[in-house]
Amino acid sequence: MKLAMLGGGGFRTPLVYGALLRDRHERRVDEVWLHDVDEARLAAIGQVLAEMSAGDPDAPRVHTSTDLDTALEGSDFVFSAIRVGGLEGRTADERVALDLGLLGQETTGPGGLAYGLRTVPVALHVAERVAAVAPDAWVINFTNPAGMITEAMQSVLHDRVVGICDSPIGLARRAAVTLGIDPARTTIDYVGLNHLGWLRGLHHEGRDVLPDLLADDAALGSMEEGQLFGLDWVRTLGVVPNEYLYYYYFTRDAVRSITAAPQTRGEYLLEQQQGFYASLGSGRTGALAEWDRVRMERNATYMQEARGEDEERDEADVQGGGYEGVALAIMAAISRGEPAELILNVRGRGTVPGLPDDAVVEVPCTVDASGPRPHPLPPLTGHPLGLVEQVKAVERLVIAAARTGSPEQAVEAFALHPLVDSVTVARELLAGYRARIPAVDAVFTRGR
Repeated sequence: MKLAMLGGGGFRTPLVYGALLRDRHERRVDEVWLHDVDEARLAAIGQVLAEMSAGDPDAPRVHTSTDLDTALEGSDFVFSAIRVGGLEGRTADERVALDLGLLGQETTGPGGLAYGLRTVPVALHVAERVAAVAPDAWVINFTNPAGMITEAMQSVLHDRVVGICDSPIGLARRAAVTLGIDPARTTIDYVGLNHLGWLRGLHHEGRDVLPDLLADDAALGSMEEGQLFGLDWVRTLGVVPNEYLYYYYFTRDAVRSITAAPQTRGEYLLEQQQGFYASLGSGRTGALAEWDRVRMERNATYMQEARGEDEERDEADVQGGGYEGVALAIMAAISRGEPAELILNVRGRGTVPGLPDDAVVEVPCTVDASGPRPHPLPPLTGHPLGLVEQVKAVERLVIAAARTGSPEQAVEAFALHPLVDSVTVARELLAGYRARIPAVDAVFTRGR
């Protein structure tokens, strides 16, 4: 089978390739095409993959190309992990918001909307090219904001686009392991949008064991979410929130912490990644070891603004990964009949009453040869439903603004986001992003 990886020069590509190397099924990916707009990044990651596969005659063959159609043509699966505007764009996503006293984060809040505005047109172009040169392919989308981009691409490719994220799967795994039960033997009640969901139940041997976790000070306090939100707040909610809800429940704390730091997360990663790619560009050996060192450093500092100075991430979370296993499980389920139970971004089709049927939600699914099917779930109620409805409305406005080039719709999207407190500030956000990020400004100037 052929797998095309878009954003193939990205830092996480070796994680996916490593999962492919471990797959020894007779029907597996044997050809990988990496696509990126940056030849130097492709060459650097190519060095890492070459070291990973050294001495393995059955390793998937790796090809690189800066031509999109060449990489896509005839693919069985397409893995999309692109970053329109690069890390330079991410730093602007963060700083423009912070300069206005708002949360500056990659996917949550105004930064995520700016990221979506410039990414939707590119994602739609990718979907159109997949339809033209690889019409039977399934697209596995990891491009952020994952739910929004998946929904945009589905307007072209329909259900053959599946969005993935490792965050909810990691949450459910941590909860099960903390309780001393096998995650594979649990049924998960998780619902929301990408980076905006709640673990509401964890069923094991016919019983919901999540209340056991909520009642146990030591167990809940040992989990990242217990440390992040505090035991009292988790118990007040009666569910375990996805880590990204920290930015909604503790907005001022997050803004204060990010503002006080010497660098934003984007600035840190930009500096780190520039050093990594420059070192590999010099032709040095040990590319794999250097990649692994940088990966561990990167993972250890994830969401550091939400943790105290003395709080360290759990070792299993520092090791990172996760989403590459999800991608492989989707491919195995569809291509060779190995059903999988996964939390995915798919069309809700009534799973979340109050949202349109074609709205993409993040829920547990069964995946088989016909693709993913969301599980029936108890309805979402109370403040989680209101928050999901509001953020989904904003996401759909961003998609519309990116399609039409309407600044009015973009301002409306910013103004209606729950983390933006003024229409005037919404206008300032759009002006700031257009001034700082050429790819955002191009959304509103193309065709003129």
